[in-house]
Amino acid sequence: MSKALFLGDEAVAQAALDAGLSGVYAYPGTPSTEITEFIQNSKQGKAGEVHSIWAGNEKTAMESAIGMSYAGKRAMVCMKHVGLNVAADPFMNSSITGANGGLVVVVADDPSMHSSQDEQDSRYYAKFALIPCFEPSNQQEAYDITYYAFEMSEKFRTPVLIRLTTRLSHSRSGVERKTERPQNPLKPETDPKQFILLPANARKHYRKLLDKQADFENDSLNSPFNQYIDGADKSMGIIASGIAFNYLMENFEGGKCPYPVLKISQYPLPTKLIAKMVDECGKVLIAEEGYPFIEEQVRGVLNRTGNIMGRLSGELPRDGELNPNLVAKALGLPDTYGAPVPELVVPRPPALCVGCPHIDSYTALNKAMEKYGKGKVFSDIGCYTLGALPPYNAIYTTVDMGASITMAKGAADAGMSPCVAVIGDSTFTHSGMTSLLDCIYENTPVTVLILDNSTTGMTGGQDSHALGVLGEICKGLGVKEDHIHRINPLKGHLEENVAIIEKELEYQGVSVIIPTRECIQTLSRRMKKQQAAKKN
Repeated sequence: MSKALFLGDEAVAQAALDAGLSGVYAYPGTPSTEITEFIQNSKQGKAGEVHSIWAGNEKTAMESAIGMSYAGKRAMVCMKHVGLNVAADPFMNSSITGANGGLVVVVADDPSMHSSQDEQDSRYYAKFALIPCFEPSNQQEAYDITYYAFEMSEKFRTPVLIRLTTRLSHSRSGVERKTERPQNPLKPETDPKQFILLPANARKHYRKLLDKQADFENDSLNSPFNQYIDGADKSMGIIASGIAFNYLMENFEGGKCPYPVLKISQYPLPTKLIAKMVDECGKVLIAEEGYPFIEEQVRGVLNRTGNIMGRLSGELPRDGELNPNLVAKALGLPDTYGAPVPELVVPRPPALCVGCPHIDSYTALNKAMEKYGKGKVFSDIGCYTLGALPPYNAIYTTVDMGASITMAKGAADAGMSPCVAVIGDSTFTHSGMTSLLDCIYENTPVTVLILDNSTTGMTGGQDSHALGVLGEICKGLGVKEDHIHRINPLKGHLEENVAIIEKELEYQGVSVIIPTRECIQTLSRRMKKQQAAKKN
């Protein structure tokens, strides 16, 4: 055993390696990215030849992990919360196939939407799929839970979901490691029907899954990650899950809360412990990060339990992250938030980097669109989304990965003209190719700008799956070759680039323009490495 200082993400990654991981599959997305990056840079991971190449999207990552589990080895798939929407099809069906080798799905939620489109709570997905779920409250638990999740997955032959949140993922604490376990031998699934979800098989597997629910709840009831901490003052009981447990304890010196506390970090809910608290205490406060997941279940459909407090009753805010002060106010303790921080500097919104190729792409696009008016450029998820802000004001939509092209198609189908889609190279291979295929099938009059900076820029510079082959992909999908253009997004090429964009805006069919220049951040890092190599 050894101790180390880990981010929550890193604790999960190290635990997976120590638990005998053979493959991690992921698409980069804040706040989950560091899990895979840690494994990629780990000497332990390299020595064990742990597969850790980024996947094209979360769906393909989930399917690859299921395949490794089928082969008998331990696999982990990582994503942010909105990525689970992309992976939902194989994720939901994996609960029916079950697992052979340990299969752990790690999803990092983002309360307060620090870098996301919504606040969705992944615990609902676990409940929806009828599989066990864990929600660590600190970095040590993140490690211990991950290590145990692989054991539980193989014990019950089920996938297991671990739900992280931004604060836990991106804060550090000391972690004590467990004994390193060897990887599983190759041992493919022996039941020829287990992974074939024909209806006749799936119905049988579903009944087996339902039969496991009592075992899952019993495991949760007796879990070391769920604790009933008794207190002398029964006027109130407190249920706190995940990191909200820390926010609660920070309000009491030495962590000594006078009220009974039920700490929950494993699901399904330990209903017997919840019933004990509701029966013994005058009222119950439920503190949980994200949606009122526990509160809704404790209240029940008819909401006849009038002594339950939390996000639904207004004691805690319905949106955003919790913090110790919000929990204190819900407990009736003094508001210690303090005076607002004085505005010492002018707020500075996020902006495209100086020298970013997207700046020149938007400059050319804006000039080409001047005569058509505003509101006709659809965009996507990436650092280029900052084109919505001044001084560019170039884009008008950002909904989900890949939506730019299909939203432009829908607007074109409605009669809007011209319709432009702006999408990044990595987002295009993630979810944009099928969108483009819909346009090609109908030869919809849309102009698609694929901003090729040769990387996944927003999450730190991971390789794009389309590196060097974007034009070939578009041609292979069916875009006519004379309507595929590569342009150089630099000021010196502005007039030439505007002319190409203007020409394709007039074309009544599918056209693709690919502004191509390396991300300024990856270029800078690459040049520094080259200079360092020359000195050595």
